[in-house]
Amino acid sequence: MTNTGKIGVTTENIFPVIKQFLYSDHEIFLRELVANAVDADQKMKALAASGEFAGELGDLKVKIDLDEAAGTLKITDNGIGMTEEEVDKYINQIAFSSAGEFLEKYKDNIGAIIGHFGLGFYSAFMVAKTVTIDTLSWKDGAKAVRWTCDGNPEFQMSESDKAERGTTITLLIADDEKEYATKSRIQTLLNKYCKFMPVPVVFGKQQEWKDGKYVDKEEDNVINTVEPIWTKAPADLKDEDYDKFYQALYPMADEPLFHIHLNVDYPFNLTGVLYFPKIKDKLEVQKNKIQLYCNQMFVTDSVENIVPDFLTLLHGVIDSPDIPLNVSRSYLQSDANVKKISGYITKKVADRLDEIFRNEREALENKWDNLKLFIEYGMLSDEKFCDRAMKFCLLKNTDGKYFSLEDYRKGIEGEQTDKDSKVVYLYATDTEAQYSFIEAAKAKGYDVLLLDCQLDSHFVNLLENKIENSRFARVDSDTIEKLIPKTEQIKPELSEDAKKELDEAVKAVLPEGNDYMIEAENLGATAAPIVITQSEFMRRYREMSALGGGMNFYGELPQAYNIVVNMENPLVVKIVEGKYEDKEMLRQIADLALLSNGMLKGKALAEFIARSAKVVEDAYLK
Repeated sequence: MTNTGKIGVTTENIFPVIKQFLYSDHEIFLRELVANAVDADQKMKALAASGEFAGELGDLKVKIDLDEAAGTLKITDNGIGMTEEEVDKYINQIAFSSAGEFLEKYKDNIGAIIGHFGLGFYSAFMVAKTVTIDTLSWKDGAKAVRWTCDGNPEFQMSESDKAERGTTITLLIADDEKEYATKSRIQTLLNKYCKFMPVPVVFGKQQEWKDGKYVDKEEDNVINTVEPIWTKAPADLKDEDYDKFYQALYPMADEPLFHIHLNVDYPFNLTGVLYFPKIKDKLEVQKNKIQLYCNQMFVTDSVENIVPDFLTLLHGVIDSPDIPLNVSRSYLQSDANVKKISGYITKKVADRLDEIFRNEREALENKWDNLKLFIEYGMLSDEKFCDRAMKFCLLKNTDGKYFSLEDYRKGIEGEQTDKDSKVVYLYATDTEAQYSFIEAAKAKGYDVLLLDCQLDSHFVNLLENKIENSRFARVDSDTIEKLIPKTEQIKPELSEDAKKELDEAVKAVLPEGNDYMIEAENLGATAAPIVITQSEFMRRYREMSALGGGMNFYGELPQAYNIVVNMENPLVVKIVEGKYEDKEMLRQIADLALLSNGMLKGKALAEFIARSAKVVEDAYLK
């Protein structure tokens, strides 16, 4: 007997709302329907485990059948099925989900129910012009039911000829959604959303190449792994298992540095495996690599609202039924559980790094160059992580040696404490470009760090605030005597007229377009005649501005350089005594300083080479 009725909704326009606004992507219809089918199978397992069902479970699975010619897609399970009353209750009354009721009744026997909202089924109408349900309940004496709807609130219910327990949902794909009636598109969606579902998902048959073409084999094509490694105990896994899983997730990626296995069941449920990738300097392109699952169903790879921003650089999987989702499962809501989960993941990451620091120090040092960007990003963006990281953060010097923050401080404070009792951390960002400055520092008995990460301008600021009585100075930001002043510097005595004359003469031989501060210093007769440096403060804040540090006005300022003229150098003494008449020699020593800083280019460089060749030629011939 055929029954006709109207779906119980409060508006006649519910289907246009579903089609246009309920879900952000039409493609998730398949995820929702497969999730419902998986739930039906899981519920069947729970009934058997509770003893309420004593019959044969059979081979519980979800089967996807596509008829490209007819434009139909079928999703079939052999789970609990539905009676006519249950169809009326759970299908005809929109958003009355059976999952909540079932979870409460069988909470001790059910492993994972995905659905909670009761709206997933209706996502089918985003791509189908007609949806048909054929279902047979597991209950004794139940009759098979057919439900049909063409996208209007009106539906038809009648008896079905379905003979096996479970449910088949048949979609007649709409004319404007024909992409979902192609094998390649369905295969892609199944691989994306269903590859770790807890019940086998079958799509067609396995194939082999035979007689110049692919032909079906007898074996089902199961597209998913029902027990991914994050569902297993770490004690049952080897490093090779983790590496193999990583390669399955990211086939083109380099091997990861380390991994963390997450497993907690109180006060929230969370499992997963996170990997430290080789980040180097690729800060942005590595994000959105963590995949979020809900009971093994893929939800999203945008997890910014679940983990702190710096942890989005990690790769891997997080699975939790306790992360609240909106009905489309596409956007995450914020609540107390999310904050707890975020804090837990951050703590686990810090614990793992601290463990490696204490027990595998050599391994940490070997991988530090690929890891330090992640550590620095975390320390800059998460205060709690920063406090933990102060113990395991490493510093690398220009000789390639690694030190903890504590050990490095102890190693340099004897030689590198200035007259104000501050320990000065000297650092370079480019060992080639700053070679002469590094060597000058080493000649004084100082050690020089290598800070060549893109975040280091921000990072040194952080360390100055965290390490008491410390100061960081780039090795080329001043003369070596002034980088770590031990006593008050004695400056040359120059009259105002002499200072003005020096200023004008030196600026006249320097490139235009920059700001120059001319300083007269006594650096010793053997030191360079002119040294060019950049203010640590201005240079650092320009770099921070370039990284979006909220100080954009620094980036708009012209480049500023300190030009230190060594008044004790014999060449400078002779030039000054000659009232700066020897402009060619003054230009030569200025060009030498520019050259050592990589600032001599183009025509000026060509002229310097020609001038130097003439000087050598004249000296040799004489």
